[in-house]
Amino acid sequence: MNKYMDCTKVYIDKGPLGLGVFAKQDLKEGELIERGLLEIIKEVDGNINPHLFTWSDDRNTWASGSGCLPYYNHTDEPNIIKQSDLVNNTMEIIALKDIPKGTELRNTYFSKKWRSCFQDF
Repeated sequence: MNKYMDCTKVYIDKGPLGLGVFAKQDLKEGELIERGLLEIIKEVDGNINPHLFTWSDDRNTWASGSGCLPYYNHTDEPNIIKQSDLVNNTMEIIALKDIPKGTELRNTYFSKKWRSCFQDF
């Protein structure tokens, strides 16, 4: 796996919620699925743009993600977790359980509680 970015285990396709990320192969619990880079974006409002990430504890910095990172959909019963590194501007996607090939990968949007762009989810 590349040190900075690797999304070879996943692909983007249409699913029940529009575009989503799917497993290209069987994945094991605890497996690193994707690694990506984040680029800080200035003068944007992530409250209205669902493809940006909250990238600070004070909710005032926004970032754009590489690879498939922007396309993981929300669920209240996630099969993956996103691990953000705000210092190095990276994110890793980790399997929370064994996931069969072809399964949509979803995480819980913690900012769903306060970001206006997620209120319809």
